[in-house]
Amino acid sequence: KSCNMSKLFDQIFLEHPRSVEEGYFEHSQFALSFALKLFGAALMAFIHAIIPCLFQRNASKAVQELHEVLESR
Repeated sequence: KSCNMSKLFDQIFLEHPRSVEEGYFEHSQFALSFALKLFGAALMAFIHAIIPCLFQRNASKAVQELHEVLESR
């Protein structure tokens, strides 16, 4: 059973970070940073939906920049 638990732990926490050549904490830090930037873009889009003169291009620019970051990895 400990072998199965070890394999399950590896699949859940380590397999994907290893597939992108990162450790768990390195991948976690990147993913959290990415999530915060997405949240910021979503917030700007939300505010723009209510007050159209604000953040007219900010959300789309942020998403384009994040796409470029992902493509370069």
